[in-house]
Amino acid sequence: MCFINIENLKVHFEVTGNRQGENIILLHGWGTDLHTFDPVASELEKNFNVFKLDFPGFGKSDPPETVWGVNDYTKFTEQFVQMNRITAPTVIAHSFGGRVALLYASRNDVSKLILIDAAGIKPDRPLKYYLKVYSYKLAKRLLPLLTGRKRAEEKIKRYRKQAGSSDYNNAAGIMRSVLVKTVNEDLKHVMPQIKAPTLLIWGENDTATPVKDGRIMERLIRGSGLVVLKNAGHFSFLDKTYDVNLIIDSFLNSDKTEK
Repeated sequence: MCFINIENLKVHFEVTGNRQGENIILLHGWGTDLHTFDPVASELEKNFNVFKLDFPGFGKSDPPETVWGVNDYTKFTEQFVQMNRITAPTVIAHSFGGRVALLYASRNDVSKLILIDAAGIKPDRPLKYYLKVYSYKLAKRLLPLLTGRKRAEEKIKRYRKQAGSSDYNNAAGIMRSVLVKTVNEDLKHVMPQIKAPTLLIWGENDTATPVKDGRIMERLIRGSGLVVLKNAGHFSFLDKTYDVNLIIDSFLNSDKTEK
């Protein structure tokens, strides 16, 4: 277990595998931590030097002191890379980590990029969603005036549990604001700037970041390829670990360093 100080934050990370191998960085999704990637890391460690880190606000890392967006998390990742003297890493990212990976790869030297059920496309919202959001905001303003602060807080809390996403309800403190900020950032504009060979892996039943997002990324990231896995959801690398490891192994075959 290792810790490093970045932006006055205590950050947890681990380095495992073949220290003589090429560097790989694993970026986890929202609400998880570096151990989520363990089933994938255990295979990569045979041939690569693997860096896993807890993003600020997750796992054993301190939360950011202000409301961070994707750029803030990307700058944090850039500092982590520089402080560990990592050059041209392969970046593997899931979900929220995909947002960071997309922006990172668009402006830094990356050997290869693997995005698994990655976020980065602003979701299409039906009218019902916006009515729900603005009703909630209006209630937060008016209820304290109509019912008093204590009763208003109770009603708002119940409404939030009913109307909010599981990620939003599970987030606490500043991380709730971080979620709202990052989920509304659209990264399509940086995708054409990515020059690294890119592999996209998607679960066909992913409802959090649907396959259509992967198809948009495949179109915008030059030379990228999309693999869609049947009977897999948003955590396709856990639903189909064996298949995902085989796919990644083939994609990275030329970069291997045997122990």
